[in-house]
Amino acid sequence: MNRKILIPMALLVAAIGWFAWRGVQPEALETWLGYVEGESLYIAAPVSGTLGARAVERGGAVKAGDALFTLNPVSSDADVARLEAEVNAARAQMSDLEKGRSRAPELAVSRANIAAAQAQATKAQKDFERIAAIATRGFVSKAQLDAARAARDVAIAQVAQTVAQEQSGRLTAGRQDQVQAAAAQVSAAQAALAAQRQRRREIAPVAPANGVVEQTFFNPGEWVPANSPILSILPDDRRKLRFFVPQDRVAGIRTGQTIRFTCDGCKGPQTATIRYIAPRAEFTPPVIYSEGARSKLIFMVEAALAPSAVPLPPGLPVDVQAVGTAR
Repeated sequence: MNRKILIPMALLVAAIGWFAWRGVQPEALETWLGYVEGESLYIAAPVSGTLGARAVERGGAVKAGDALFTLNPVSSDADVARLEAEVNAARAQMSDLEKGRSRAPELAVSRANIAAAQAQATKAQKDFERIAAIATRGFVSKAQLDAARAARDVAIAQVAQTVAQEQSGRLTAGRQDQVQAAAAQVSAAQAALAAQRQRRREIAPVAPANGVVEQTFFNPGEWVPANSPILSILPDDRRKLRFFVPQDRVAGIRTGQTIRFTCDGCKGPQTATIRYIAPRAEFTPPVIYSEGARSKLIFMVEAALAPSAVPLPPGLPVDVQAVGTAR
């Protein structure tokens, strides 16, 4: 056969074979590019001071409740002691105002005076009754009867006076409004003490969760301004995926949906749960642009990772399997 005919025929057969082979190959799964992201916690003190000690180092693992650092506590401890003294003084003042004006021995004297006055009143009443009975028969003068009556009335008034004195001795040293003001002062002093004790705890915080010390910003002995982070912690349960979905596929995903992803070093596919879908589109970042990402208009999506004994490191690239392309 003519070689000019064989060569085109061979090329045709090869082309047919190649297209046939492509037809039986499984279609490659569409993937969306992304990376692992962490939400760090920045731990600071609400007051300024010298960093007295730092119990952790960058890269070290911490557990919830572990001590992190402490500012020099001299000033805070002094303020706590001062406010404790103010609370005790306010309580003592209120207690003094609530006490009776008379002490117990004085009240005993008042009660004895009441008993004596009552006895005198009883005697005066009986004398008056006897003289009144005799006066009806004309054996005493009107002047004597009037004197007996007056003596009886004086004795009764004396009883009322001694009772009033005893009751006055039982009254508190302060008026009701003074006692209320003292109680308010005690409450204010207690609130100030509670606030200072809280500040004392805040200058020596503990780890809020299990995680890794991501960065330290001050060393012991350095002056730390108020509210300046002294270190940052990346909690194990605050890691997520951030990936990018083409604009023509974003309508097919929703929050709460489970996605699968793979990464270098991961033992097989893993799962995450979509928690956030950006409401606005953005242009494809050059760092993730590839031949497979032909559309430049994308939406950023975040998915929460399940807690793991070996959390994925931030910045690790991941390939997210496009929703709806599972086989």
